[in-house]
Amino acid sequence: MSDTASVPRGLPTDRDAGPFDPPREITRLREVRPVSPLIFPDGHEGWLVTGYEAARALLADTRFSSRQDIGVLHALDASPGMPVQTEPSPQIPGLFIAMDPPDHTRLRRKLIGAFTVRRMKELEEHIAEIVERRLDDMERMAPPVDLVQAFALPVPSLVICELLGVPYADRDTFQTNSAKFLLRDQPLEEKMGAYGAMMGYLAELATAKRAEPGDDILSDLARDEDLGIEELTGISFLLLLAGHETTANVLALGTFALLENPGQLAELRANPELMPDAVEELMRYLSVADIFYRYATEDIELGGETIPEGSTVVVSLLAANHDPLRFDNPDALDIHRKARGHLSFGHGVHQCLGQQLARVEMRAGFAGLVRRFPTLRLAVAPGDVPLRTDMNIYGVHALPVTWTESAR
Repeated sequence: MSDTASVPRGLPTDRDAGPFDPPREITRLREVRPVSPLIFPDGHEGWLVTGYEAARALLADTRFSSRQDIGVLHALDASPGMPVQTEPSPQIPGLFIAMDPPDHTRLRRKLIGAFTVRRMKELEEHIAEIVERRLDDMERMAPPVDLVQAFALPVPSLVICELLGVPYADRDTFQTNSAKFLLRDQPLEEKMGAYGAMMGYLAELATAKRAEPGDDILSDLARDEDLGIEELTGISFLLLLAGHETTANVLALGTFALLENPGQLAELRANPELMPDAVEELMRYLSVADIFYRYATEDIELGGETIPEGSTVVVSLLAANHDPLRFDNPDALDIHRKARGHLSFGHGVHQCLGQQLARVEMRAGFAGLVRRFPTLRLAVAPGDVPLRTDMNIYGVHALPVTWTESAR
């Protein structure tokens, strides 16, 4: 690498440009070198992709591998006590997000039928009922309340539990463990303990579904004799984690963003038909699942740079989605923007399998909240909202809100 003095060591994560914008250093890097060298904590010289076009090209190029068992994927957020990795990690059965074709294709194909647009349309009415029930519960609470616990987390948790066939009564355990697993600086022992607890629970559940299948996605998969219990467990882990963590954080952080943009909120309240575009714009603007890793399986040209074989490449979807070369005035929230083409659901073979489900949940969630609570506002100063800068999926740890009860 040419000028290592200007190469950042580690990924800048301080949200010094505000809670919704990329860190200033990330924005500066995108302006001067959208595919730029990056020194990892273990000394590895890898790359950071921040420009939209380069990020989209990388996600579509299968020479950038998602597998962790063919080379060392160097981490940016090594847990305390984690040894420096010098060997590839073993592949986890069923975890198709960390696979390439044809293994990835084989497993993903088994799930496509569960998440079709048609099936999500059929679920729309039921999801709207779940939203209304949660809002009924919230309305009975004395404000202020934490919107995360009262609404943003329960809605997608209820939906994904019902879809997968996971008892909702077990939600506290898996939500606690998933939070520990996603915490960046969590000691390795605790992170692996949380992961082990989740995998153990899901292995028992998968075994039970195989013995007595019901009417749910896990039962459908358990009927497939080609899938072993280990693969069923890995698939369940991925769907459960992705199914509630991402949507919950968009609902909470998106509400924060709308409250910080009262003109946009008022317009959305007056024009509910704008909700589909507003959801796409919130997805782009917030990009809660920001950082993704790839491994270069050969020397690859990307954005005018040569990525050497064996390099770990990090892509920031938040930076790409705020690229002014792709979106005009990208750091502004604009519910009239046609934001389709954003990368928040990824791109290429790993594009999010549950994106239609997420859209249905977010449209119903935001629509219900905006309609039922016209006087909703923050109960604390914006600077006092605790941000999830310590987590691998961004959002807020809590969102204290209040409303005028008499004006509901």
